Amino acid sequence: MTLDALATVLVSGLVMGSVYALMASGLSLVWSTLGIFNFAHGALMTLGAYLAWTLAGSGVLGLPPWIAMLVAVALVAAVGVLLERLLIRPFYGHRAMLLVTVMTTLAATVFLSKGIQLVWGPRLKELPALAPGNVSILGTSISAQEALIVGVAPIVLGALWAFLRFSSTGRGIRAVGQNPQAAQLIGIDVPRLFAIAFALAAALAALTGILIGSVRLVTPSLGDEPLIKALIIVIFGGLGSMAGTIWAAYLIGLAEALLVFTIGIYWAPSTLFLLLILVLVLRPQGLMGKVVR
Repeated sequence: MTLDALATVLVSGLVMGSVYALMASGLSLVWSTLGIFNFAHGALMTLGAYLAWTLAGSGVLGLPPWIAMLVAVALVAAVGVLLERLLIRPFYGHRAMLLVTVMTTLAATVFLSKGIQLVWGPRLKELPALAPGNVSILGTSISAQEALIVGVAPIVLGALWAFLRFSSTGRGIRAVGQNPQAAQLIGIDVPRLFAIAFALAAALAALTGILIGSVRLVTPSLGDEPLIKALIIVIFGGLGSMAGTIWAAYLIGLAEALLVFTIGIYWAPSTLFLLLILVLVLRPQGLMGKVVR
């Protein structure tokens, strides 16, 4: 492999890893806090992209792209709070909560997906670029939008880490994730923190959908494939480990870029899944997950 080819693989892997880290961190946050998988995560990605298009790209309001993105993220965060209150909260403490919430979040996916098609139709939408033009990284030319994704991901993830580590609300979310019953006994408002965690995850989903939609066209199925990869990344990184999720995202992004370059785009996904299965056979708890005894 030449140096130019190696640089291309590294840059491509960095872009994909940044996208994967953003979309999987929301899933990991919900799992580590509530102990459930939110299967509506992909639909929330799609909803964020369509809302941003409506606010900026379609001429309805004509907001600047950055303002439209922030408003869309805030709106989807509010939708996340609504979903938590209607579909998750009634089943807190239920002995089959995990199974029930799988069903309710899958139902939310169907309703959101069908609602998106009813409101916006099946036609492709094009989001205005947040950063037009091209840039060169390591001698490889990529769009400025892709470079923006590489820059935004660590900033957002760093802000999320700082929030969870240093703010009183963030420490409360971590405490609830470790032991919600004990947290409630010492006076922590557990349902409120569950709602905040769900809102943060929904906001991350919306941001990811907007960034993906600004690189490629927005479709009603925009979030379907990212959801599957996000689930794989969360499991591979280790359930409940935010750091493991982020490491796994970038490792999978780089591995996928290398496989696409060496064996082609057709065989890369199946080969990547096979490698991940082999790793999980050797280390079932994932990269940074804890062994359950």
